[in-house]
Amino acid sequence: MKFSEMKYTRPDVVAIQMAYRDMAQRFPLCDSPEEQLALLDQHEAFLKDLRTMGNLAYIRSSIDTTDPFYREEQQFFDESLPVLQEDIQKFMDQVLASPFRGELEKATGELFFRNQEIAKKTFSPEIIPLMQEENRLATEYEHLLASARIAIQGEECNLSEIIRCQTAPDRALRREAWEKTDAFFAEHGERLDALYDALVKCRTQQAHKLGYENFVQLGYDRLGRNCYTPADVAAFRDQVAADLVPVAEQLKEGQAARLGLSELRFWDEDTLLPQGNPAPIGGQEALVEAAQQMYREMSPQTGEFFDFMVENQLFDLQSKKGKAGGGYCTELPSYQSPFIFANFNGTVDDVEVLTHEAGHAFAAYRARNLRYLENTTPTMESAEVHSMAMELFSRPWDESFFGEKAEEFRSYQLENCLDFIPYGTMVDEFQTRVYEHPEMTPLQRKEVWAQLEKKYRPWLSFEGLPYFAAGGYYQWKHHIYSSPMYYIDYCLAQVVALEFWELSEKDWKGAFQRYLDFVGSAGEKTFRGLVHGAGLKLPFEKGCVGEVSQKVLAYLERSLLS
Repeated sequence: MKFSEMKYTRPDVVAIQMAYRDMAQRFPLCDSPEEQLALLDQHEAFLKDLRTMGNLAYIRSSIDTTDPFYREEQQFFDESLPVLQEDIQKFMDQVLASPFRGELEKATGELFFRNQEIAKKTFSPEIIPLMQEENRLATEYEHLLASARIAIQGEECNLSEIIRCQTAPDRALRREAWEKTDAFFAEHGERLDALYDALVKCRTQQAHKLGYENFVQLGYDRLGRNCYTPADVAAFRDQVAADLVPVAEQLKEGQAARLGLSELRFWDEDTLLPQGNPAPIGGQEALVEAAQQMYREMSPQTGEFFDFMVENQLFDLQSKKGKAGGGYCTELPSYQSPFIFANFNGTVDDVEVLTHEAGHAFAAYRARNLRYLENTTPTMESAEVHSMAMELFSRPWDESFFGEKAEEFRSYQLENCLDFIPYGTMVDEFQTRVYEHPEMTPLQRKEVWAQLEKKYRPWLSFEGLPYFAAGGYYQWKHHIYSSPMYYIDYCLAQVVALEFWELSEKDWKGAFQRYLDFVGSAGEKTFRGLVHGAGLKLPFEKGCVGEVSQKVLAYLERSLLS
């Protein structure tokens, strides 16, 4: 079914609550595991419909944040989902207490129950008003950033469209674009400060009411992290600072030399070549056609998947006024369909976001027939391997997207992969410190960000951008507001994706088969199990980050960017 034909109906909250209460009463009275599995199937049917309608509202609200109908529906879900979670959790409590648990696990898998045990710790009816407030604040932040109208070169740009100017070959234009972006955040700085301050306090209150010391571990548990701890992530951050940042500094020295600069200013950071970053050939239609041909050639599985996406118009890709920023993939389980949202702006980002989100969508497509929705998606760092590795497995087809600039893109892509990890790690350390010290003022939080810039990106100068120089740049990152503690996932996944890349340089088909097996496990294995099953090293393992960094550096020293 085409996306435009998918009907949205607001769920009947009272009816769903009554159904779950009835199921929770009946579950412990069942005389067999088969009866309990039948009730679990009813739960899955409710969950699929609820998630489908919630995601339809979210997608359509993202496409046009000014649409009053879907804006109201998004508000409905912000308020209703925490309320419904109470009754869903009471039902799952009965599932966890089942005397037939061993038999149930044969159907659901053991990890299903382990994940439900973690989820149980993250909820209490006492925090429902705080969850609703958190949703409201995060939605306000998204709408505030979507409202940006920045005048440059005779047109008005939103925060996605202005990236064209922020990465242009013309340094004066880059500077102007970033100065105006800095001014937008400064203009709204007081509200952005207040929103984040309220979010930190709200999340901290939830953590305390649930018995956590602070939000950090609650954040991990909300993300379902089931095989590593904050201590593991701290060790990973130490590896990045010790082993990767010096390599990134070396690459940045080369970038400055290519651009003919004595030092990199912030507006130079994302421009790797003096003639500008490689741009794709053609617009949305051409890129989708190139991707469709690529996926048909890549494998039968990927070809079938992307043909399904095109046939059912499961994309909204072009940037436009009123559209939310960023890109994402989500699922519409009642229609067994993924959906890709993006903001094409004519830059290299268009190809990167298309192949990235296609990795997520491919995984969702492959898992769409699983019996239990909870098993369709692994934890987020594993899901990001789906997408980040797909970007790198697409390299043999780069000529289709970039023509004669394909080799430039291949070098750009790998340098960008390494360049990202210190930034992403900085986001994680910032959030960890903020939630470990929720009493910090907005000014103190900005000071922490500014300090971390010196630790993870010491090559950058923020001169000329007073708001960002004072630490305000963290407010540009949606995840910090809307998806707390969800960012180190990208860094862990990037390391694993680069391990897949290294294998693909020697044996693309063999490496891709390992990737297909990784994706095919869906949410039925932990991150550790998936990585070891693919014959790769965990990013936490001592020396892993340094080894990957040196492999990429060696490639780049032989490349067009050297």
